[in-house]
Amino acid sequence: MWAPEDTYAIARIDLPRAGTHGWQVRLQRRGVKYGKFFADRQQGGPREAYDAARRWRDELMTRFAAEETQARICRPSARNQSGVVGVSKIRIIAANGTEYWFWQAAWCPAPGERRSIKFSIKRHGDRAAFRLAVEARRDGTSP
Repeated sequence: MWAPEDTYAIARIDLPRAGTHGWQVRLQRRGVKYGKFFADRQQGGPREAYDAARRWRDELMTRFAAEETQARICRPSARNQSGVVGVSKIRIIAANGTEYWFWQAAWCPAPGERRSIKFSIKRHGDRAAFRLAVEARRDGTSP
């Protein structure tokens, strides 16, 4: 039986009792879900349906890539407690139950990459750990 090579975000759907056969494309970017079903019957067969699904998926991926080159507007959300985009206070609980608090800086140096660094409140104190996280965030996002 024929099997496609590239199935990223493409899944085969075969539901004989429902008479449904085809390829489903599902992607999500920045919280928005995209999906489309390509029926074998409407496309002329399984290979043709797969080719149509792959073309649609590739067009979406091209559009996503173009959007990634545009700068994102970063501003604090209502959930932001630090007042600085990309800086947050986090709690880590060790296996023995001990609680550790940190200020964490997070940023994306390039599309698809994520970096973060934590500063211990116990080691640096709350204010100094926060200041270090803010500086790390600024240094990580500057060109």
